[in-house]
Amino acid sequence: MTQIIDQFADISGQYDAAFVDLWGCMHNGIEALPDAVTAMQKYRAAGGVVVLVTNSPRPWDSVARQINDLGVPDDAWDAIATSGDSARAAMFRGIVGEKIWFMGESPRDDDFFKPLKIIDDPVNIQKVPLEEAEGIVCCGPFDPLADVDVNRPEFLYAKTKGLKLLCANPDIIVDRGEVREWCAGALAALYTEMGGESLYFGKPHPPIYDLARRRLAALTHAPSDPRIVAIGDGIGTDILGGLQEDIDTLFISGGLAAKETKTDRDPDPDALKAYLDGEQTSATYTIGQLR
Repeated sequence: MTQIIDQFADISGQYDAAFVDLWGCMHNGIEALPDAVTAMQKYRAAGGVVVLVTNSPRPWDSVARQINDLGVPDDAWDAIATSGDSARAAMFRGIVGEKIWFMGESPRDDDFFKPLKIIDDPVNIQKVPLEEAEGIVCCGPFDPLADVDVNRPEFLYAKTKGLKLLCANPDIIVDRGEVREWCAGALAALYTEMGGESLYFGKPHPPIYDLARRRLAALTHAPSDPRIVAIGDGIGTDILGGLQEDIDTLFISGGLAAKETKTDRDPDPDALKAYLDGEQTSATYTIGQLR
């Protein structure tokens, strides 16, 4: 049974570090969420370490610039681990070949192809038409508002050719303000449903947690054996990932599941229980919004 709390400070003293989701927790895709920013600033001031763990397909430095523009200041976090960085490392090692068909929005997703200095002898990635491709790199749909089924013809062709799809963002949906958008995870799920092979590197899958732990360990002020809590609004990404990593979780019910959990300031306990039961999972703690 999850414990509903009023503020992060109620439990933060139990943890040395927090793996914090971005979209839906620290910002809403348009602007920062002030209470969440303040909560992380206070946590850090008390000695806690904040690693932002995001399924963004972008490199961490690109995400840092993006969230700064949205109003998330540098003193609200210590390090960033992105699905994009994990997926880029795999791509430059040749996991889907050299000639790839790219799915995403240009120029927004162009940073995904920036060189990675940590990879020795990277493959020479070339963007080509689908007919010439050895694999697919998916940062997201061409149109995030269009039904993902529009991709079925291309996916049928790709599956027939045996192409693997590298998914740079396992999220299915996000809410940009009041507008719900499709993410790369929805495309990867469709491709898998059609019989194709999708490769994942973000939450809830292990590679991004390995990266997050390495980013945490690289901080000079981080403890050697930290007690970690994972915070997020995605029950199938943030919370499931935390459970699989055997770390405590704080579910933000007022994000993607606000309607299902009847969250205003706080979730309705009965609705929250029904939602978690329906998802066949739970969280150590639940809060309406990160504050």
